[in-house]
Amino acid sequence: MITRRTTWRRRESALDLYALVCGVFLLSAPWLFGFVRPLGRLDAELVGAAVIVLSVTAIFVFADWEEWLKVALGLWLIAAPWILGFAHTAAMHVSIGVGLPVIFLALLELWVVHDPDYATHAS
Repeated sequence: MITRRTTWRRRESALDLYALVCGVFLLSAPWLFGFVRPLGRLDAELVGAAVIVLSVTAIFVFADWEEWLKVALGLWLIAAPWILGFAHTAAMHVSIGVGLPVIFLALLELWVVHDPDYATHAS
C-alpha cells in the first residue's frame, strides 16, 4: 500500500532532512577526503545524489517505497567497498559511516509512520 501525505504537516519529515544531510555529505565526501579509487568516488557521488533525490521527494510527497529504496542504498553503501574493491580506504569508512544512518533513518521513519501509537500521541 502506498501512503501519500502532505509532508509540510508531517513531523516525520525531519528524518528526511537528516537523510538529505547524509546524502549531501556523501556527495561531497570525495572532495573532502580525497578519495583515490575512482569507483569509490563514483559510488559516493551516485549514491549521494540518489539519497538526496529520494529525501527531497519524500519531504514533499511521502511514499513507503522511497524509504525502502533508501534502505537498499544504505545496504549497498555498506557492501560496496568489498564489491567494488575500495576496502580499507577512506571511501570505505565514509561509505559505511553514511550507510548505517541512512538505513536507520529510513527504517525509523517507516516505523513511526506506521505505528498506531505514535499517531495518537503525536497529535
